[in-house]
Amino acid sequence: MSTTQMIQQAAIPHYHSRTLNPFAKFAAWTKSQQKNRLLWLALGLAGHGCVATPITIMFVILAGNNLTLFMTAIVAMGITVVVNLAAMPTKITIPVFFFSILVDLMIIATCFGIGFNPSLAF
Repeated sequence: MSTTQMIQQAAIPHYHSRTLNPFAKFAAWTKSQQKNRLLWLALGLAGHGCVATPITIMFVILAGNNLTLFMTAIVAMGITVVVNLAAMPTKITIPVFFFSILVDLMIIATCFGIGFNPSLAF
């Protein structure tokens, strides 16, 4: 005689949670940008080193050559260069790049707060 086994399987609902956290969305986006790693490397090195930092240094010079602001601008560029040359993944390089751009923008805002006096530059 054959016996019948009744197997009960629990129905496991599949929840698709939508993350409302913008940091989690940003982290997922940076991981998805790994295929564009060379683009971000070029943007970080050329865009920051040839455009953003010289503009920031120009504002610092016109605001009176404040050494603290000058060194902060150089360090902001330096962290981008070091992270890119260390060949870190995009989940690290993109936030560091955006942070350094934010630092440059804060330096420029500080220069506007100090005021511009071109005679102090020479």
